[in-house]
Amino acid sequence: MADCAADSTANSIADLSAPPAEGQRIKHNNVVYTTVKEGMAHILIPEDSVKDGQTVQQVFYNPIQQFNRDLTVLAIKAYGRQRMEQKQAANKLRADKFADKKRKRKEQAQAQAQGERPAKSPKLADAAAAEAQPDVEMPDAAQEQAPEDPTPTEEQPADDAAAAQDNGAPADKGEIPKKDSAPPFTILDALSASGLRALRYAHEIPFATAVTANDILKTAAEAIERNAAHNGLTSKINISVDDALAHMYEVVVREARRAAFGKGKAAKYDVIDLDPYGTAAPFLDSAVQAVRDDGGLLCVTCTDSGVWASNGYPEKCYSLYGGVPVKGWYSHEVGLRLILHAIETAAGKYGLAMEPLLSLSVDFYSRIFVRIRKSPSMVKFQGGKNMIVYSCGSGCGAWTTQLIMKNKPVPNKKGSGIFYKHGFERAPTTGTSCEHCGSVMHLAGPMYAGRLHSLEFIKSVIAEVEEADPKIYGTKGRIRGMLQTALEEFLPSPEEMKAGESENGDGTKILKKSLTEAQVAAIDPYPFYFSPPAVSGVLHCASPPEDALRGALIGLGYRVTRSHCKAGSMKTDAPWSVIWHVFREWVRQKAPVKEENIKPGSVAYRLLRLDKKAAEQPKPDETTPADDGEQASAAEGPQSDEKPVGSGGESKTPEVVFDERLGRYDDKGKYIRYQVNPRENWGPMNRAKGK
Repeated sequence: MADCAADSTANSIADLSAPPAEGQRIKHNNVVYTTVKEGMAHILIPEDSVKDGQTVQQVFYNPIQQFNRDLTVLAIKAYGRQRMEQKQAANKLRADKFADKKRKRKEQAQAQAQGERPAKSPKLADAAAAEAQPDVEMPDAAQEQAPEDPTPTEEQPADDAAAAQDNGAPADKGEIPKKDSAPPFTILDALSASGLRALRYAHEIPFATAVTANDILKTAAEAIERNAAHNGLTSKINISVDDALAHMYEVVVREARRAAFGKGKAAKYDVIDLDPYGTAAPFLDSAVQAVRDDGGLLCVTCTDSGVWASNGYPEKCYSLYGGVPVKGWYSHEVGLRLILHAIETAAGKYGLAMEPLLSLSVDFYSRIFVRIRKSPSMVKFQGGKNMIVYSCGSGCGAWTTQLIMKNKPVPNKKGSGIFYKHGFERAPTTGTSCEHCGSVMHLAGPMYAGRLHSLEFIKSVIAEVEEADPKIYGTKGRIRGMLQTALEEFLPSPEEMKAGESENGDGTKILKKSLTEAQVAAIDPYPFYFSPPAVSGVLHCASPPEDALRGALIGLGYRVTRSHCKAGSMKTDAPWSVIWHVFREWVRQKAPVKEENIKPGSVAYRLLRLDKKAAEQPKPDETTPADDGEQASAAEGPQSDEKPVGSGGESKTPEVVFDERLGRYDDKGKYIRYQVNPRENWGPMNRAKGK
């Protein structure tokens, strides 16, 4: 009887006003829906309809992208907390200024009421007082009004409100910020579909004051309206039925009018989320303008990894992202840098600078978070933070980078600081053939050459993850692992390490300013990762254990870490000549190959130096011991980048020791660093069938 009662409850149908719950059935306008819960939001999925023998998906919902949505909510939380603190501090400063002006006007009015003739305005009274006492300095009140607030907010400036009162015009409610009032925090879900993202932002981000859910399809807008009503969020979610480009450009126009006439509230969004089906490239130009230019957050998803992370459609990649992809193991990091280059190029035209906060290659898509600022001076560094790549895609897979411009620090005339000159870079950095295997080099890019992440931002998101409820954020474990991997893949340059060790002295202000400019000019000195199994495949040898290979590179004085892009990958500051030398030693010491099976003239033949070894073999009439030739061949590594060691003027190639204990990662916690396929044939789902 109890089972029958449970079944009847599960099969019962409620109306739209019923409290949302997972798995309930809702009937609205003669259509029956099933409720799906994700995070704190519940969305209504129409029960599948069958047309011509096929199930028609009326609403797009992809559970595989819950990781994307969970991560985005937590990232916006981390960003928004700092943002709200800045806004509240700015509002308090403006309110204090307004209160100070009001107090001074009251004091002036009381002084005039004691027998003095009232002046036409407080400013005229100040001028009259100045004429009466020419030798007395004016108070600093007038000077406090002059500078413009460095952090603009949505509210009308206090000076404008005071002027309106002086002119007898009533000030609008809310124009003067109150100390206890929460500043607005607005989010745009530009391509909302079912509205799931907007619902989660409204539910789970406590300081979000308004969330706009926009979609061009009327059916999608109707779904958003149903879901907002069922979740009780109609007052917090604004529904827009418009083309995403048109909506964002309209925001830009409204903001321009506000700047021109000084009236109205700010139209730009604090956060814009672009999550299209495919590429986000067509929306970048409008998005960088519609997000707030005093540090607004832009979130970008691109699911067309077949374009930016493969070599099948270079012409398509160039038309969308302004760069050419590579053929190689590290193509997913190249894809991230191509997308960042496209965002930076779109923003730079308007004097807007882009700062990457978190750039992740996730499964079949990329998820990128960048901060946008109005800063023409930062835009000047753009040419020196983009590069092209020479790739040996058809040979050994090695690469060489080439910056497009150069940001050169120069001491100023006083010698108390530095400034940057932006000039031309020397080219090329390599020849037409690979220096390691002799194969043809190919060109890729231009692409972003700076850091992919901000360490401070990652740490703030990790703090949010640690406090997150796993019942709400079902992918919490994997988010924590991927963020930890992204945090660890940062390899500081020698200059950054030196700057980090600098002590504060009398020149603290100059040092901080220089470090800020250095951070703007900084590039990633060790971009891309390599795949040990793929390198072993080039040499036709067994792949070394990860710990052994890492121990060998560390033993030679280099740093090695993982890349979040691919399981089993390695990022290192060791040059390719050292990597190939280590792998040759691996073949010699641990995994010998049958040299007779390696075709003369092949890539493996040249990398293993078998041509030189054959030339050094003694002739039948010679008496040179066989061991000498063998040792010479093994010891002869790349000549360009290897570090000679020894004393007394004698140099030799460093000994390679495959120390697994030295190379073992010191993981204090067990993290889910890479995705495990959640189900068969998972990945991007088909686009929803709109009516």
